[in-house]
Amino acid sequence: MLKIGLFGYGKMGRAIESLAAEHGATVVWRVTRENRAEVTPALLRQADVIIEFTRPESAFDNVMQCLRAGVPVVSGTTGWLERLPEAQEFCEKNEGALLWASNFSIGVNLFFALNTCLSKMMNERPEYTPAVTEIHHIHKLDAPSGTALTLVQGMVEQVRRLSGWALSPPMPAPGEIPVSAIREGEVPGTHIVAWAGPADEIKIEHRAHSRLGFASGALLAAQWLADKQGFFSMRDVLGIEE
Repeated sequence: MLKIGLFGYGKMGRAIESLAAEHGATVVWRVTRENRAEVTPALLRQADVIIEFTRPESAFDNVMQCLRAGVPVVSGTTGWLERLPEAQEFCEKNEGALLWASNFSIGVNLFFALNTCLSKMMNERPEYTPAVTEIHHIHKLDAPSGTALTLVQGMVEQVRRLSGWALSPPMPAPGEIPVSAIREGEVPGTHIVAWAGPADEIKIEHRAHSRLGFASGALLAAQWLADKQGFFSMRDVLGIEE
């Protein structure tokens, strides 16, 4: 049975623990804000793989602790992308294992692939203009969501007339994708990509019903990463080609 360590024991950590046995895994330790100071390399090494869902300001240090201890780490914390290349470089130089994803839901990662496919077609259709909307619960700290940023990155990579994104309102500059970040209730996550033309509009949407899809995907990623070395994404786990 795969031994999992949980860096972060909020709603996602608890959801992961609730599904662990179904995925042939067991949780051997949990790190929270209360016992964060007690973390040692010896504790980390009790796990075969560590799953990290914490906060943007602590994610980099948490991931680096795991890598320095030589334990594969799956990270789903968003809001620290500016330091992800640094963690990736350390991982690759030291033959570690790191898998980061803005979203571990299998459905969302299929949605990413669909978004890329649609964006390729829209590269030749300048009459259509894009917009992204994401809706999450009121407790979410970052805006826009990491999932929304992954979507806009995929769009910019495929469409030559697009240069970036901007939170809306106000209206973005030419070439920027307007991104609306809405916080309401306990919504687990909804993402909508829209392309509006003069005669019609095309929309694709992913709507999460609970956190269980994210937790199940994170456990799938942990099982997959256990015997690997390198830096990976959910595309690798699911075998989604570019």
